[in-house]
Amino acid sequence: MNILLVGEYSRLHNSLKEGLEALGHQVTLVASGDHFKNFPVDLKIDHSFHHPLLKKLKVGFFKFTSIDLGAFEIYLKVRWFSKKLRGFDVVQLINEFSLKSTPNLEMEILKQLLKNNGKLYLLSCGIDHQCMSYMMDGKFKYSVMSPYLKDPSLKPLYKFQLQYLNDDFKKLHDFIYKNAQGVIATDMDYHIPLLGHKSYLGLIPNPINTDVIDYIPMEISGKIKIFHGINTAASMKKGNDYFNQALKIIAIKYGDTVEITTTHSLPYAQYIKVYNDCHILLDQVYSYDQGYNALEAMAKGKVVFSGAEQEWLDYYEVEEDTILINALPEVDYLVKKLSWLIEHPEKILEISKNALEFVEREHYYKTIAKKYLDTWINN
Repeated sequence: MNILLVGEYSRLHNSLKEGLEALGHQVTLVASGDHFKNFPVDLKIDHSFHHPLLKKLKVGFFKFTSIDLGAFEIYLKVRWFSKKLRGFDVVQLINEFSLKSTPNLEMEILKQLLKNNGKLYLLSCGIDHQCMSYMMDGKFKYSVMSPYLKDPSLKPLYKFQLQYLNDDFKKLHDFIYKNAQGVIATDMDYHIPLLGHKSYLGLIPNPINTDVIDYIPMEISGKIKIFHGINTAASMKKGNDYFNQALKIIAIKYGDTVEITTTHSLPYAQYIKVYNDCHILLDQVYSYDQGYNALEAMAKGKVVFSGAEQEWLDYYEVEEDTILINALPEVDYLVKKLSWLIEHPEKILEISKNALEFVEREHYYKTIAKKYLDTWINN
């Protein structure tokens, strides 16, 4: 098969591409690279207005004309690459707003892709209209929208998420659902809002290429090393402040027996190098399942604090605190769990091995690629 993957911001599509190519298929990945993360892509489609001065120019032009120069540049680049974006058997979107132009331009781009290619599929991965509606209705006990639901004054920080409820984004959502063969969820946070929907094809776990991730056998001969990598732009939505507060308590409580490293908005390649020698990695609080950073860290044998809610435990038939630690938006709880690990380093060694085994069993990239192929062929 000849496959076009559109959009990238977590390495999901890169890992899927590697799995599909290993199975003998041709794959092209078109995306922006996601700015500071700088993920590899085959066709890079991004705007040129990232420099502060150029960004001011873009904002000023929009105020006077209502034209988004960055979005229009993305649209023009898609047209420029039009000959390279045709003849594919399958086109898959990373989410409903995969190229980040505008909803109207995104629909025009999708019309071209639909005209010149075969089947279209949508991933529910990241924010989209469906999961935003579910979160805003308060159906999760907590979610990335929890801070805003508690304090609406945070609205400026949630401008990106809230736009998915606007009329233009609802039209884009409806257009995709009307024209796509179906929707695939990548983890429990997107699976739950889609249950019962007629377009839903099921959950396919995130693919992790453990062939290129070196498992680092866990050794504890000195300090317990804790790593907390913060994406500054998403800090509020990830619940990083709960980790920050817990780490301050841990630093005082355990002193020189722990080593705490905190970073901010590192490029992907640098990020994964920095945490290589840690024992414990703090990922995110407001999730029911693990995202890409957490899974790759687990494949390296790190003890990860991320989503592992009861729905996830039931789905994978695993026990609490055996694969990773479920992170909750409660400082005392986080301190308790960190203290338990620091005082029982044998648990760190045990969870480390279990984490790798779990990722290889449930997320191996070639197995996951085969699940995608089966889903595309059968729908």
